[in-house]
Amino acid sequence: MKDLLHNIRQCTICEKNLPLGPRPIVSAHSQSKIVIVGQAPGTSVHKTGIPWNDPSGKQLRKWLGVTDEVFYDETKIALIPMGFCYPGKGDSGDLPPRPECASQWHSLLLEKMPNIELTILIGMYAQNYYLGEQAKKTLTETVKNYRTYLPNYLPLPHPSPRNRFWLTKNPWFEVEVLPKLKNRVGELM
Repeated sequence: MKDLLHNIRQCTICEKNLPLGPRPIVSAHSQSKIVIVGQAPGTSVHKTGIPWNDPSGKQLRKWLGVTDEVFYDETKIALIPMGFCYPGKGDSGDLPPRPECASQWHSLLLEKMPNIELTILIGMYAQNYYLGEQAKKTLTETVKNYRTYLPNYLPLPHPSPRNRFWLTKNPWFEVEVLPKLKNRVGELM
């Protein structure tokens, strides 16, 4: 695992497409029990090199019901984005994650983590990649049907402050999904 993480952190596979240059962000360990598959690092995370070190990460830790110490303990939780580097800015937020990362590195990482009991899929990119044809047409439908994917996967919307409208429009998420998420994470810790 140590060599694999070193190789990922040295990756330059899509260097020419990255406005801030490569800085692959990943956290994993052979003992990890939970994998959180996010989208791609934002500019704050790119600057610090710490996964989920931004308002979205703060909200995610609240959703999970874990402290910073637990969240950043890679023997418990692996943090693997779909795209390991900041992809750049688009018209309505950050660009989609670079597609090269997941196909190049995800299966190699997962092979080295035999104790994974839950994979949390944040956003449509992770959900479509991991759930394939089982993913619904929209993120809302996929998250609403979260029971279908348990016990292995749990799909979530992105915890970005920009998703306030989605959370307001879908109150069932906080009432139904978040308690299940916190309970499942608590069981695995």
